[in-house]
Amino acid sequence: MNRIDRSLSYLRKTDRRGLIAYLTAGDPDLETSLELVLEMVRCGADMIELGVPFSDPVADGPVIQAASMRALENGVTIAKVLDLAGQLRKKTGIPLLIMTYFNPIYAYGVDNFVEAAQKKGIDGLIIPDMPLEESEELAGALENAGLHFIHLLAPTSSEKRIEATVRRAKGFIYCVSVAGVTGARETVPEAGLELLSCVRSKTDLPLALGFGISKPEQVAALNGAVDAVVMGSAIVRLIEEGGTGEEIKERIGNFFSRFR
Repeated sequence: MNRIDRSLSYLRKTDRRGLIAYLTAGDPDLETSLELVLEMVRCGADMIELGVPFSDPVADGPVIQAASMRALENGVTIAKVLDLAGQLRKKTGIPLLIMTYFNPIYAYGVDNFVEAAQKKGIDGLIIPDMPLEESEELAGALENAGLHFIHLLAPTSSEKRIEATVRRAKGFIYCVSVAGVTGARETVPEAGLELLSCVRSKTDLPLALGFGISKPEQVAALNGAVDAVVMGSAIVRLIEEGGTGEEIKERIGNFFSRFR
């Protein structure tokens, strides 16, 4: 069983909302990224999403865009992110997901990427700029390798698109709370709640909500509507504040303590 499925099944059995923690790999550097991921696991993260830095991150807001630029300036590539995942897999059994735009995979070689992701212990892949219609071949290759292609849905998704996605989805469906870019927000938008309700009416597959989740009150307001929440910009902002690795770890620990 894929580690994503195992984790989500356990969360449902224990009636607990999962925390999917995102960071941009290589910001501030790869060694610190390794330490920060392990700290997030220690603090209660249920899954880790490793972002591959990219020069044109169209789905990301200013916080993650800046992190991506810093990582690129550090020479971080998709190959180095895969190596980081391999190091993490030796230290933790937590589900690991890669979030990347398609261009880095294309440049690396699709078949080479799938093979490397499997060897390094990756469990799932999120590609925000790959539409459903173009994902079938890659999703099939990933499934054959034991990985899940995680599909996204937004408040702008039509009912037809939602139904088509539900038929193809594996692992969980990543529901985007707003029709926009990533970034912390004060409340969960009504459009995001309506999307969750619509998708839930069509599938029992686990649902995760992302884009803007940064407060325990937001998670509480979801009232069981999701299986997990994705937190990215809020974590990346803590890293952006700088300081030593230990200082960043302390900030992250304090942040996670509000959710557990």
